[in-house]
Amino acid sequence: MTIGRLIQGREAAVLSCRTDTLVHEAVAMLAERRIGAMPVVDDSGLAGMFSERDVIYGLHQHGPQVLSQTVGNVMTAPAVTVEPETTVLQALSLMTRRRIRHLPVLSGGTMVGLVSIGDLVKHRIDQIQSEAEAMRSYIQTA
Repeated sequence: MTIGRLIQGREAAVLSCRTDTLVHEAVAMLAERRIGAMPVVDDSGLAGMFSERDVIYGLHQHGPQVLSQTVGNVMTAPAVTVEPETTVLQALSLMTRRRIRHLPVLSGGTMVGLVSIGDLVKHRIDQIQSEAEAMRSYIQTA
């Protein structure tokens, strides 16, 4: 299964912010949607990722003043990305190696989606359950 097939048919737009968004505004966006990260864009496209970890690291380094800085100053850049042709297992491996939980999906340099570790784990669990059910059916009919 590829990432492209996994995100196919998703209607919800990917929430993002700009590099000049203030950190406290971006934190409010994350909190309102109850999400852990979002892509950061500028005039040239995807600039990075902003996550809960960036807030924590920023608070540790700069104190509460980080909330008045721009996201561009604290985001993780460059963003680690995948293409629609990337398999789910390749994406899971990448996330594990890089210790990240969200991957923007780029096609031709344009962001076409975002996948989370939860999306990929859910897919794998569904796949394993389906394979187990097929095995049970095979054994019962043999």
